[in-house]
Amino acid sequence: MWRVVEHQRLERKWLKLPRQVLKKYELWKSLVRYNGPGILRNFRGFHDETLKGEWKGFRSSRLNLQFRVIYEVLEKEVLVRVEDINPHEY
Repeated sequence: MWRVVEHQRLERKWLKLPRQVLKKYELWKSLVRYNGPGILRNFRGFHDETLKGEWKGFRSSRLNLQFRVIYEVLEKEVLVRVEDINPHEY
């Protein structure tokens, strides 16, 4: 079983996020918690990918067309740290 740790600043963002984004995030968390982040590659809708540039070392998954969850796998098979949920900039 994996542990999902959320950054403190996410607490302030919960009230501003659309309900459908929160539901998809809860689904994302349960998938990662019970199967690990590798399972996300099996679901095309999450479009899980490695980030580049200043976010190098982090990964991103789609929650909808606009919002992404940015996370980092800190310890193999143990810990996933969610850094941010933000609108994707086009």
